Parts: sequence; C-alpha cells; structure tokens
Amino acid sequence: MNYNKTIKTALLVGCTIAASQAVNAKPNDQLSLAEAAPEKVKVAFQEWKEGKRLRGRKDKCYGIALAGENDCKAGAGTSCEGTSTVDFQKNAWTYSPKGSCEFIMTPEGAASTKPIA
Repeated sequence: MNYNKTIKTALLVGCTIAASQAVNAKPNDQLSLAEAAPEKVKVAFQEWKEGKRLRGRKDKCYGIALAGENDCKAGAGTSCEGTSTVDFQKNAWTYSPKGSCEFIMTPEGAASTKPIA
C-alpha cells in the first residue's frame, strides 16, 4: 500500500470539500455603509444584507461578525468558523462583498481588511 499517495488523496479530497462549502456567516442588521461608498458597493452590500449569496471575489472583513458567526480565524486559541467569542471581535473575519469592507461601519467603529488593534 502506498501511504504517501493515500495521504495526498485524502488531503486533496478534504481541501476540495472545504473549498466547495458555501460561506456560512451572514451580515447583521447592526452593519451600515459609509455614505462615501461607491454605488456598485452599495448595491452589493444591500444584496448581501438581503441574504443573497456572495459570489466571486470577496473581502476578508475584520470586526463585523457577531459572536460565533465568523467565517474563519478568530485569533489565538481559536480554530476557524464560528469560534469568535464576542460581537464585532477585532481579530475575527467574515467575508463581505469585494470592495465593501473599507466602507462598513459597526457599533464598535469601522471594519478593516486587517485585524483591528
């Protein structure tokens, strides 16, 4: 039995399954968009808030997820999806429509494409 081939196949299958899964985290009603956002971003943001599935390119947007609703990585000691512990956790991200993150506002302040200090 070729263990290297078996391991490589298992990893490939796992990665394929993970990549094919839909993004689970959703926007929340506490998010708003800055007035300066371009019209295209406003439309994409509104569609996202109405529940339309994100397609194509997305932003990893930090500080916008509610507790347990992040898409992945929520800082030290966490693993991935659904591991944020507080609303608007600054080191947890959720996908948002491409180009929208820099215009998203939360009750805690502005969102960011990088972890918020």
